[in-house]
Amino acid sequence: MSLEDKLIEEIKKWTTKLDDALRTAKARNDRGDKMLSNIRAYCKDSGHFLERGDLIKSFECLIWAWAILELGRELALLRTGSSRDVR
Repeated sequence: MSLEDKLIEEIKKWTTKLDDALRTAKARNDRGDKMLSNIRAYCKDSGHFLERGDLIKSFECLIWAWAILELGRELALLRTGSSRDVR
């Protein structure tokens, strides 16, 4: 399997996991709403770059989306169905 194939596989795997997390994500306030909006925008951008074959940018967008999700959980601005939620 080529490096490109591995990266595509990772992008698809983590996109699915992020989509699953976002299905149960709830904002706790306006700041959380803004975070969810940014996460969804990065997910959309990731798909855009994947379609165009820019795998690095696609993966970078996923990393940003995950980082915002994790920060939202840590700061108790977002709640998901995960047991990792702060509150």
